[in-house]
Amino acid sequence: MAKLEKFADILSRACERKGGLAIVEALLPDTLSSNEIAQYSDAELLSAMSKRVFQSGFVWRVVENKWPAYEKAFFDFEPQKVLMLSPEQIQQRATDATLIRHQKKTQAIIDNAYMVQALSAKHGSFAELIAHWPTDDIISLWQLLKKQGTRLGGNTGPYFLRSIGKDTFLLSNDVQGYLKAKKVVDAGFSSQTGLKQTQVAFNAWQQESGLNLAEISRIISLGVGDNHL
Repeated sequence: MAKLEKFADILSRACERKGGLAIVEALLPDTLSSNEIAQYSDAELLSAMSKRVFQSGFVWRVVENKWPAYEKAFFDFEPQKVLMLSPEQIQQRATDATLIRHQKKTQAIIDNAYMVQALSAKHGSFAELIAHWPTDDIISLWQLLKKQGTRLGGNTGPYFLRSIGKDTFLLSNDVQGYLKAKKVVDAGFSSQTGLKQTQVAFNAWQQESGLNLAEISRIISLGVGDNHL
């Protein structure tokens, strides 16, 4: 693992490419406090998670437009109600033309409802678990979602967390490209070694800059690739 570039230099490059600090700051993502995240219901989180599963590898706008129909078809994503669906009812929804006809992603809603219900029973609510998970080990939350959930590996789990306001970095193509080019990571990003190296780097930049992981992640991406003004 190479010596980290100073974050001040990373920020300076992003500002140069985008046209100044004010523009960069306007492009930074929003995050919520732990108390705000803890207010989510299990149904709200299952809905957000399921939406990200469907958006993975699909046109996001199409999924967004169809989501009201999903809310209706899956009882507003109340886990207990979702888990009452029979195999025949699940199959009907997987082939419904008003939804998205995808058997495995439809089944993921059911599988992830089991996960949400189990973790909620253990921690008081699924939101409480996410809200108080330490961001200096956010990769372990990624791994929990991947291991106990369905179709939440890769960037799907992190994008879900970002969508609900949980502070997390994202391994976008630009961020991965930067980390590899600067030799910050010398292993695959799906490996334990690669993820740990990434977490260590982001923790160091967070301590240096006082910014959160989401902001650091976005600033790195704005300073590389095609992100010129």
